[in-house]
Amino acid sequence: MLEVKNLKKRFRLDNKTIKENKKKNQEVVDVREEGHWFNAVRDVSFSCGSGEVLGLLGPNGAGKTTSLRMLSTALQPSEGNIMINGDDVVAQPVAMRRRIGFLSGTTSLYHRLTVRENVQYFGRLHGMNEDELDKEIQKVFDLLDIHSFADKKADTLSTGMKQRANIARTVIHRPEVVVLDEPTTGLDVISAKTILDFIESYKGSNVPVVFSTHHLHEVEKLCDRVVLINHGTTQFNGSLQAFKALSETGNLYDVFVSLVEKEVAVTC
Repeated sequence: MLEVKNLKKRFRLDNKTIKENKKKNQEVVDVREEGHWFNAVRDVSFSCGSGEVLGLLGPNGAGKTTSLRMLSTALQPSEGNIMINGDDVVAQPVAMRRRIGFLSGTTSLYHRLTVRENVQYFGRLHGMNEDELDKEIQKVFDLLDIHSFADKKADTLSTGMKQRANIARTVIHRPEVVVLDEPTTGLDVISAKTILDFIESYKGSNVPVVFSTHHLHEVEKLCDRVVLINHGTTQFNGSLQAFKALSETGNLYDVFVSLVEKEVAVTC
């Protein structure tokens, strides 16, 4: 079980930005800017149960990536709580890092190593012994259709192959929570489908999966729950069915646009 409550993160603005903001019409200044601070995430809350897939939505710059980086322990929250199976992520980030699988937009591979060598390396970093590592590699490579390029060096791979390999290194240690930041962005149809099928394989397991996306058809296909963030706050938090019910047609695009434009928070 993953629980996120009242998450906040702010960054100090540089002097140049502060001076420029003073010259602007206050109607066009970002609502998240407050004096010397930029409140990237102002109040984000949601939960994701074991075996559930949660889709994180929002316009560009809404605070999705910052929220996911806090979930992964890459960023320390300014305020708020993150709990995994009752344990406090914020209080013990180093220990909890072993229990999280996080794919960011900057996750990468060692180019001179093969895919197999990369995944083995990260598995060993997490303390896996060789027998369990070999078994898990077989399983993950099956699910992500990696065997055909498993022994190719990373710098020779296509974009889709690299992303599948990145996901393999993200989950090789059997994390308790999987967090994926826009895992299918820029991929061809076949690679994207492989990754979506991989995410779907977690449904009904004991692992919550959170992934951000701009592709609403992915949400409709995979998600049990939906969270929409805008201007650093949760605008919607509830089931996929409740999200669709906000539009008479059940069209996800219509719901997304209406929530972003109205900025009315809804929790279901």
